[in-house]
Amino acid sequence: MSFEHRPVLLAPTVDALVNPSFGVRDGARRAGRVATEGEAQAPRTDGIFVDGTFGRGGHSRALLARLGPDARLVVFDKDPQAIAVAQALASTDRRVSVVHDGFATIAEALDGLGIGQIDGAMFDLGVSSPQLDDAQRGFSFMRDGPLDMRMDTTRGLTVAQWLAQASVDDMREVIASYGEERFAFQIAKTIAARRAERAIDTTLELAELVASAVRTREKGQHPATRTFQALRIYINRELEELAVALAATVERLAPKGRLAVISFHSLEDRMVKQCIVAAARPAAALARLPLRESEMPQPVLRALGRVQADDEEVAGNARARSAVLRVAERTDTPLGTDGARSYVNAGQVPGEAVATPARRGKSAGRRPKGGV
Repeated sequence: MSFEHRPVLLAPTVDALVNPSFGVRDGARRAGRVATEGEAQAPRTDGIFVDGTFGRGGHSRALLARLGPDARLVVFDKDPQAIAVAQALASTDRRVSVVHDGFATIAEALDGLGIGQIDGAMFDLGVSSPQLDDAQRGFSFMRDGPLDMRMDTTRGLTVAQWLAQASVDDMREVIASYGEERFAFQIAKTIAARRAERAIDTTLELAELVASAVRTREKGQHPATRTFQALRIYINRELEELAVALAATVERLAPKGRLAVISFHSLEDRMVKQCIVAAARPAAALARLPLRESEMPQPVLRALGRVQADDEEVAGNARARSAVLRVAERTDTPLGTDGARSYVNAGQVPGEAVATPARRGKSAGRRPKGGV
């Protein structure tokens, strides 16, 4: 069975990587026509680029169309189905290298490929439409299927397996922290009561349980939305991996290299935004210290702004409504001895008291978008 995937913010994301004049003067704008006719016909760009979340390859193919014959594109994904699509693309385009792993392994993977600096990287932080539409993947509370939610179906615990053994406190912490769900405790108790009778194995069963525990509903939102988001983020270690990937990418970007990240919910967008702000304005953290201007740290990134989908895109793809693209450019300021790790606030990863499957010695899966 085939599933349609419509890439979100496709044009501005690719333009952000290859158009030297890309920028947002007022700091935010709606995506529309992002390149002039002259820019669209400009010579193709060479260099080394990364797509950290290949999915079904919409962004990669659009980027390849703007790259020259000597360019190189390294694509990452945990999903075996996405990797099959990527390998098919690589078989017809020698510029493409495929890595079956999450973007948190960017540093190791690039080392393995003999690559030092890169000229651009893009992350589309979300579950792809094919993953949501395939009931067998277990991401959707609108379709009945096995309660899985792993990005990489070859390893790690499924959500059903985790719910079968997690304590009420752990379930409450995960649902509250990763889903920002105010009824997390009631949901956790309801799940524990049901599993004492029988295993919770399907998406619709979990969705119905959550709905029975959520006393008030947000307008236009299914009561299970936040719980499904929380479980998916947790089981795939999405925020932990994003923190690692952001730091590693900033460390690898060559001067003038670009980072373009599409986020779909507040937890991940906050991490991306604060990373860019910290790297673009490092002196702000030291503003109250008696330091001369010459002693202040210099910017490592230059923020180029954020872009949201315009009305036309949202009308054709409802999932674009919550998408936010943030873009930054590497300066020529050398990094300190700790690299870029100080620009990523590890404290933004909630639920640290709950050991993830990976921390228990089991491999976990990859990526985010708010699920349906």
